[in-house]
Amino acid sequence: MVIGRTVLERFPAGGPRGSWPAEEFAHARRQEGMPAEVVMDLATDTFLVILRAAEGVD
Repeated sequence: MVIGRTVLERFPAGGPRGSWPAEEFAHARRQEGMPAEVVMDLATDTFLVILRAAEGVD
């Protein structure tokens, strides 16, 4: 279960390159060892590069 997230960067969805800048940024973070991923925030029409915070298993 996901209980939170940290937004590392935001990229406008209407940009000429679409999600590429967000994907490139996330890829660079993954190369640094961060489990970054790209999600779409429909409410703001923005691609977000995030780190998810997972709930611990008891």
